[in-house]
Amino acid sequence: MALKHDWTKEEILDIYNKPFMDLLYEAASIHREHHDPNTVQVSTLLSIKTGGCPEDCGYCPQAARYHTDLEGNDLMSVNQVKAQALRAKASGSSRVCMGAAWRNVKDGEEFDNVLEMVRSINKLDMEVCCTLGMLTENQAARLAEAGLYAYNHNLDTSEDYYKEVISTRGFDDRLATIDNVRKTNVTVCSGGIIGMGESPADRAGMLVALATLNPQPESVPINALVPVEGTPMEEQEPVPIWEMIRMVATTRIVMPETQVRLSAGRTQMSREGQAMCFFAGANSIFAGDKLLTTPNPDVNEDMEMFKMLGLNPQKPFVKKSQPESVAAENSQFQSQNEKPKWSRPGHKIERNLEAQQKAKTKV
Repeated sequence: MALKHDWTKEEILDIYNKPFMDLLYEAASIHREHHDPNTVQVSTLLSIKTGGCPEDCGYCPQAARYHTDLEGNDLMSVNQVKAQALRAKASGSSRVCMGAAWRNVKDGEEFDNVLEMVRSINKLDMEVCCTLGMLTENQAARLAEAGLYAYNHNLDTSEDYYKEVISTRGFDDRLATIDNVRKTNVTVCSGGIIGMGESPADRAGMLVALATLNPQPESVPINALVPVEGTPMEEQEPVPIWEMIRMVATTRIVMPETQVRLSAGRTQMSREGQAMCFFAGANSIFAGDKLLTTPNPDVNEDMEMFKMLGLNPQKPFVKKSQPESVAAENSQFQSQNEKPKWSRPGHKIERNLEAQQKAKTKV
């Protein structure tokens, strides 16, 4: 059956608001049609450059303008990253996702080092994912040539609610970056966060933006906000597990072939809650004690949970074959020293400004 790409917000809201048991049954049935229900991908998220980001994302402790006591670090070395990848592989991960607190990729030595990191991890027979901010068509091609398997660029929320969260970049720039990735053989990983004060209609709006892409993203992370002291969203109440399960189930129904990633916020979820997310269609988690900068369950705890539920870690390159890595000296795509003009909407978000002001008084 062909995938549906013309979802409307009303259709998705109707699914989201179904009686809970009906929603769960439908999602689990669709999940079993398209995936092995007892296999879950284990990924490791590695912060290769932490803190100092110029953006004003209301949820993020890495924004330089907020005071969150975050210990920043410069870009890690290729050898450091390779060592971390080997540890991740030994603990059962089949994918390493590298995150850098950048607004956008800039050509130069640091990006060249990231390309080497991609080559190193791909040679370990692991899927490599990067989340580096906005990137151009040429930069996407260079990442693909290095052996990148996936590029993560979350929409975060609906286009309508986006302007309540971020004022330093535009929603269209997110879509343009995804479009640049789609011009290569790299898969797309794009999702968002619930629990930021958005409405169910905003959650449906985010899923419309993702599900109407053709092709749909190969991966969709569903994150629960982890409120961090010092950020504008520090006082948000944790999202109830029932809403997380509804979001996972709805995502599974509207994007049947996608890997639905149960991402940030798992430390606040019971094993029973996580089990219901897996039943509803989640088939990927991030392992390790941190997700970039926020807490995450220990990998041994996760393996115990897998054993209890009869789940098996997914092997790498099940959904798509392993890309080849082209050595830097044989590259067909060279740095163009691009300076793209990504948008800065510049509207004011009161809670972001208040958090910024509070940060100044703490210094």
